[in-house]
Amino acid sequence: MGLLSGLKSVLGMRAEADATRDADPDDLFGMSTAHVTMEAELGYEPTGDAALCFGDVDSTDFAAATDEVEAILDAGEAETGTVADFVGDSHGYRWVVLHDADFDDLVTSIHFAADTLIERRYGSRLLAALFAFEDDRTGDPAYWVYSFRRGAYYPFAPDPDTDHERDQATEFKLESKLDGELSVEGDKAFWYPLWPDRAGDHPWE
Repeated sequence: MGLLSGLKSVLGMRAEADATRDADPDDLFGMSTAHVTMEAELGYEPTGDAALCFGDVDSTDFAAATDEVEAILDAGEAETGTVADFVGDSHGYRWVVLHDADFDDLVTSIHFAADTLIERRYGSRLLAALFAFEDDRTGDPAYWVYSFRRGAYYPFAPDPDTDHERDQATEFKLESKLDGELSVEGDKAFWYPLWPDRAGDHPWE
């Protein structure tokens, strides 16, 4: 589960000073229509995976907040079919990883998790939400990343044929098509990659 050190600064403390606007968890609902554009006009299908990344806090209150999120997501699994995994990584981040073939259920569950942490006064710990897609012709991966510290989305398309290289042509194509439908980060210096530890894995793996 590898995050570049630069991501920690951009999505973490330094980004608070550089924020363009306050993050709004309702921005996540933009993906409910954006995924249709990704499929119909760009040929990228959802993989059925999404994730919420946040910084950990060593306190019983924060543990109770995350336990609340986990309990409600687990209880909702029977109704929605959304499977939730709670994992940590070697950088001290926590992830809520969701799996569901129904994309709208993924969006709703990610929003619920983020909104609950905000209501419990831990919104400052939220880093990013990720929605995973793949090219229906090549299987190449692409992600839309929502930065809570910037209040905006950006595309991340790792090049599957290289080690820690990005497919910039794909990222710019996604930006061009979805800018306006999503609040896309205008400063590409903040399009930080989220590399997994192993090529071919998701960033949270």
